[in-house]
Amino acid sequence: KNKTIMKQFIVSPAPHFHSGDSVRKNMLLVIIALLPAYAVSVWQFGWGALITTAISVAACVLFEWLIAKYILKQKSTIGDLSAVLTGLLLAFNLPSNLPWWIVIIGALVAIGVAKMSFGGLGQNIFNPALVGRVFLLISFPAQMTTWPVPQGFATSYVDAATGATPLAAMKVALTGSDSMMSAVPEMWDILIGKMGGSLGEVSALLLLAGGIFLIATRVITWHIPVSIMATVALFAAVTGWAGMLPESVCTGEYVMLSLCTGGMMLGAWFMATDYVTSPMSNWGKIIFGVGIGVIVMVIRTWGAYPEGMSFAILIMNACAPLLNLIRPKRFGEKKK
Repeated sequence: KNKTIMKQFIVSPAPHFHSGDSVRKNMLLVIIALLPAYAVSVWQFGWGALITTAISVAACVLFEWLIAKYILKQKSTIGDLSAVLTGLLLAFNLPSNLPWWIVIIGALVAIGVAKMSFGGLGQNIFNPALVGRVFLLISFPAQMTTWPVPQGFATSYVDAATGATPLAAMKVALTGSDSMMSAVPEMWDILIGKMGGSLGEVSALLLLAGGIFLIATRVITWHIPVSIMATVALFAAVTGWAGMLPESVCTGEYVMLSLCTGGMMLGAWFMATDYVTSPMSNWGKIIFGVGIGVIVMVIRTWGAYPEGMSFAILIMNACAPLLNLIRPKRFGEKKK
């Protein structure tokens, strides 16, 4: 009888309760949060958006499966949807008219170099999609900065007309060329996605809604995206108050443009909040977000590129292990 009672007490390591979360569930929720903005991208860029995304997702899944099976000799992890999400985020960072073979190279770098070379999901130190994007930007600068003009399904994937993005036009305007501000769309058009750029630059409003959905479903917390956007808004406001803007641009307009153009919404809500490459503590997340915001605005204001979100996130990814040292004191621990 005693043996029967003892068998009912099983000692095992923590955790002893399961919240019901899983990698697959969280990845699926992020994908769902991206779908409304993706629908606008398809509406704006037509076949180019569909083809670029299909190639990116398929290549990421294929490369992860091949590397896991034939190089790492381990069970395939494509079922957790992390490779699908990486492919989708990579596509969101690309022009919709990018040649298919360049998309495949980006997928190989994202999965093979940035993710699987570190051992797979949970062990990479840099955001895989952003590593792929930055590699392509450095390797193929002409193709990666040739942006299609939104024409829906009216033009083919390879014959799309091209033009400047709102962020690129704004950067030229800040150098003193007021006439370039005429190339910047109205704020409402920016919010709903009626403008050129990468797939992830359009529809700031729906990307914001997707980010709020992730907070509501507890996939992410507010600390990183809010600290990024607050820092960017403050930096842009100080720029205006310091008289660094052309006469045709008011401070409030510049603050809104800084928040709603480029990769700001996508980066703040969907890229910087990656579990693996961001800090764990709340204060660490806030410092992480402030760092990203400052670096973004420094690059946008004085750098060679009109956008700096990818570089800012990757730089702060490297700082995440240091920021993880910021942790609450254990109960009863004495000060040293």
